[in-house]
Amino acid sequence: MKFDDKTENAEKALEFKNVVKIYRKNHFFKTAKTAALTNFSLDVNKGEIFCILGLNGAGKTTAVKLALNLLFPDSGEIKVLGEKPSPKVISRVGYVSESPYLFPYLTGREFFNLMGILSGLGAAARGRAEERICDFLSLGNFIDKKIGECSKGMQQRILLAQALIHDPELLILDEPYSGLDPVGISQMRQYIEKLNSDGKTIIMTSHLIAESEKIAVRAGILKDGRLAKIVDVKKGFLEKEFLEAVL
Repeated sequence: MKFDDKTENAEKALEFKNVVKIYRKNHFFKTAKTAALTNFSLDVNKGEIFCILGLNGAGKTTAVKLALNLLFPDSGEIKVLGEKPSPKVISRVGYVSESPYLFPYLTGREFFNLMGILSGLGAAARGRAEERICDFLSLGNFIDKKIGECSKGMQQRILLAQALIHDPELLILDEPYSGLDPVGISQMRQYIEKLNSDGKTIIMTSHLIAESEKIAVRAGILKDGRLAKIVDVKKGFLEKEFLEAVL
């Protein structure tokens, strides 16, 4: 399947068309193949909060890494913000990894400054971004504390801060509630909702059906590397739809 013309794609933040991704592992002159995604098609509209749901091993993180150009498909087509994945278009995307490395001996400010440099921001732009995001995420009392000494909830805020430093159009959050207590989950939900109300498209993976139901406009449910179902999220029905799709 080929992409349609640009006018039809103008309002899409992310598109997968018949994507196949196979992992290969060589062992004693033999190659073991595992299909992570098979004929995977999905589109996410600009401006929405979209949740990617599935059991462990369903292909959620593989889909995220393909969108970020960290992996390459074996076949099929992907578009991010209307373009094929490239460093240029990925510079318009913010990303929070499920398993990040946070440099525990750096302070939040030092880490934030490092991420700003890697994003190509000058000193003045980094300073403005730091002020804006620290205010938004209430990081002021923790910004000079070593990251390794911060709580899990604060570390998640620091991760979100680095994803926002270059003011991206699209945010991809891989398990943003991971390890958070109920207060941390509630705070993270509020941040995501505010970012969305400010015009950012949010794509997130999650195991938490109830939380996804509170925040998402639509959800895509994956099973064994395939898109099992797209759900228009309605309160009280997402868990039922999820179980029907994966069992």
